[in-house]
Amino acid sequence: MTMTIESQDGLAIVVLTGRLDSTNAADTEAKIVVQIEAGQKRVVVDASALDYLSSAGLRVFLVVAKRVKAAGGGLVLHSLTDHVREVFEISGFINVLTVCANRDEAVARV
Repeated sequence: MTMTIESQDGLAIVVLTGRLDSTNAADTEAKIVVQIEAGQKRVVVDASALDYLSSAGLRVFLVVAKRVKAAGGGLVLHSLTDHVREVFEISGFINVLTVCANRDEAVARV
């Protein structure tokens, strides 16, 4: 998996590509948490190129959501692929986390 993070005015836009699973979940979580600790209280995750998401990947989003909430911010995901959306629906995360159709909507909601 590859991850890029764009930072701007208290907003971190995280773009995930490939597979988010147990082999890279801890590293992904740590890199996003560093952004939160650096003052990026609003996090937008672009999942348009995320091909696979395991339960370890779901945990990343849960931890990040709790961290940004504690910091007074928010987490919004957008452009979920079909597989990732299915994992979110089966796990119930679709009802817990904010999911938008595209980046503009996500940035407006976070």
